[in-house]
Amino acid sequence: MRGGGHPSGGPGRATGDLPDDGGRVGPGLRRTAGYAWRLLVVGGALYAVLVVLGRLVLPVVAVFVALVITAILRPAADLIGRVIRPRSMAVVVTVLGALLLLAGLGVLIGETVSGESHRLNQEFHGGLDRIEQWLEGPPLHLKSSAVSDLQGKLSSFLSAHRSTLISTAVGEAGRVLEIVTGAALALFCSIFFIHSGDAMWRWARRQLPAGAHSTWARAGAAAWRAFAGYTRGIMIVAASNAVLVGIALVLLGVPLALPLTVLEFFATLIPLIGSPIAMIVAAVVALATKGPVTALIVLALIVVIGQIEGHLLHPIVMSWAVRIHPVVVALSVTAGGILAGVIGAAVSLPLVSVFWGVVVELRRPQPADIPGATADG
Repeated sequence: MRGGGHPSGGPGRATGDLPDDGGRVGPGLRRTAGYAWRLLVVGGALYAVLVVLGRLVLPVVAVFVALVITAILRPAADLIGRVIRPRSMAVVVTVLGALLLLAGLGVLIGETVSGESHRLNQEFHGGLDRIEQWLEGPPLHLKSSAVSDLQGKLSSFLSAHRSTLISTAVGEAGRVLEIVTGAALALFCSIFFIHSGDAMWRWARRQLPAGAHSTWARAGAAAWRAFAGYTRGIMIVAASNAVLVGIALVLLGVPLALPLTVLEFFATLIPLIGSPIAMIVAAVVALATKGPVTALIVLALIVVIGQIEGHLLHPIVMSWAVRIHPVVVALSVTAGGILAGVIGAAVSLPLVSVFWGVVVELRRPQPADIPGATADG
């Protein structure tokens, strides 16, 4: 027998085929089994990557935040770099300007809270009395003894679990230290990304096999376009939401309008769920200070602003980046929240945008792949 032929004299098996099963397994099942074991290998590799990333949450989140900062500040640094030389000085001016802006906003919020603290204290206690009267009136008609019993149970719960609450607060203090460390690391990385991110990416590509340079260049460019477009788009949506909420709270006379507006801005960065949560906080403040009617108006704003965001702002702004179906948005945010909590909900959608942007780019035919086309197109 020559050439590794079949014992019956038939043609030999090609390398990599499944063993001969006497024809008992159809070709469709063989093909499915081949895909299945490959998918198992890919799934195992992805799971291993997720486990490693799960143990490196702090640096991973810091790099993600650094990329967000880069997407926001890079255009400003490029613009300032046309006037100020060298580029390192332009980067320093850009970053310091952003930090001063955030510090000024923090000081303004602190002064607002401090200036309204005395009035808020009085309105809050008066608001508790109004809430109690509202509970005792229509449509609930709760007895005053039931309301007093509820207050007593709440006080008893706080007293019984005081040690647990204190230990939780101490644990959160350690979390604050982690947040400060992560913020410093993100700022450090973002400075280098803004200054020489392109050079860093070119160096990384040179470490890959020569045949993969073109593919990775296309994939990297598409990924950054999708990520930067999504980041700038969500910032515009968040700013628009915050302006609408701020105007409404000022017109309604709700205290702490500025801090609640800033809360709305940052909460909107978490799609679907962030803005309603911030509006509920505003409704609680309105309930305690202005009564149930104002609180119901603020709750109605959740629906109105949600409709404006979902049907006007988000489709228009996000069309600049990667078009993603609302069902994919909902599933991505939900899955991210289940897997990694608030962080997962915040990063899931930009990651899906990047993935889909890369897929679309790599599926697009290049001039060399089109019969009769030249490199010049």
